Amino acid sequence: MKILQTLQESMKEHSLRNAFLINGTYYTYGQLGSKISGIRRLVQDQVPSSEKFIGVVTNDDLETYASMIALWFEGKAYVPINPIYPKTRNKEILEQTESTYILDSSDTKYLDDGFHVLSAGNLSTQGMDLCPKTVHPESFAYVIFTSGSTGVPKGAPITFKNLDSFASAIDENLSFSLYPSDRCLQMFELTFDMSVVSFLAPLLKGACVYTLSKKGIKYFEIVKLLSEYQLTVLIMVPSIIHYLRPYFKEIHCPSVRYSCFAGGKLFGEIAKEWNKCIPNAQIINYYGPTETTIYCGGYLFNKEGGNKHENDVLSIGKPFPNTSYMIIDENGEELGVGKTGELCIAGEQLFPGYIKNEEKNKQVFFTVEHGGRSHRFYKTGDLCYKDADGDYMYVGRADFQVKIRGFRVELGEIEYHVKTKLVGMDVVVIDVPDGMGNLELGLAVCSNKIDLEPVISHLKEVLPPYMIPTQFLFLDQFPHSVNDKVDMKELRARFTDLKTKHI
Repeated sequence: MKILQTLQESMKEHSLRNAFLINGTYYTYGQLGSKISGIRRLVQDQVPSSEKFIGVVTNDDLETYASMIALWFEGKAYVPINPIYPKTRNKEILEQTESTYILDSSDTKYLDDGFHVLSAGNLSTQGMDLCPKTVHPESFAYVIFTSGSTGVPKGAPITFKNLDSFASAIDENLSFSLYPSDRCLQMFELTFDMSVVSFLAPLLKGACVYTLSKKGIKYFEIVKLLSEYQLTVLIMVPSIIHYLRPYFKEIHCPSVRYSCFAGGKLFGEIAKEWNKCIPNAQIINYYGPTETTIYCGGYLFNKEGGNKHENDVLSIGKPFPNTSYMIIDENGEELGVGKTGELCIAGEQLFPGYIKNEEKNKQVFFTVEHGGRSHRFYKTGDLCYKDADGDYMYVGRADFQVKIRGFRVELGEIEYHVKTKLVGMDVVVIDVPDGMGNLELGLAVCSNKIDLEPVISHLKEVLPPYMIPTQFLFLDQFPHSVNDKVDMKELRARFTDLKTKHI
């Protein structure tokens, strides 16, 4: 595959350049190549060729990144295992992928019972072996597990063809172009798919990856790296700049060339504020579910203003040329310009289907004639519409479009109107069980307790009665998942706890 050959060439060409900065220590491409070579020899000696999915314990060290690339060069897929997750969940993931071999750089083995654990640390670094094996395009490169509605995590395997198409697409769209001189932030857990682009895109170009220390508070560690190393490329989820917002006046980073977002709603208001902190950067709002290989389209933020949005959520732009979008209604019929429905995606970046989950695959895939050709589409669960220019607007999640008293309610619309009064504050509107089998609306505000009467009065002027929140919660910060998205399940539980205390 082209991507593996490019990685090989990059490591040879840039052997003396820095590839990673991890916990304050630089590692060159030559050192990375040596680690990869040693791990390859270990895999060749210890792992049968029939084993295609190999677990990798995701430590923040050079050996972990080398393990993932070594497995790619061997034509195998890595299954990231986060040691801070419950062991029962991690074992369930490994069972789904039938992974019996695990690469682990830890001093003490994380998983031992029932698995062949291979130590990726302290290996011989004699000799280089960076020539990738011939890999079939449909072979798997990695598997990312997402939460499932049944409580069982869903495994989304990504093929080398998917990854190859993604790498070409980001290199050819939205003016994104990296150089060996770039210093790139890698802030994600390796169990989150945005970690892949955060380390892969720089390594393909000979740039340096700056990983985030797990010892401190994440957003403070980002500011520290920004100021100390003058980073040039930032790939983040939007929630991070909400954390940083109180410190915007102190942040001035003219070195940043690109500030890329994905994995959440990017609001125009805060994007304009963040733009002042990074005056020389292009801001890109990428879009894409895990199932379509990280992201498959995007929108270039206009620093002069006039950006497209829906309820202040920036447009997700157009799909990459290798990808097709289609909006459908509840009956599966395609909708025209300006009509809101579920966004469905087809193309070269679309994954083949969830592992051992045919029931879910039947629910999310369908094949239809589109643009004169037969396409296999994936139903994203995202509500969007296309405007007359072909740009797509993100409205919200289908599962966040709730029914209150029989009326269909889009929570993002309420949030938009709340924020016109609570300028500069982060808010979330959520559906909350009322204890009698019905739903009511809760408003969570990231703030000390304040008088919300002016907000409610405004909402009554612009929204029907059933869209007015009746439960209120003030928090120092919203609960977040390990991937820095607002943890809606935990937030809903906070509302329930609050109501219980008042009964």
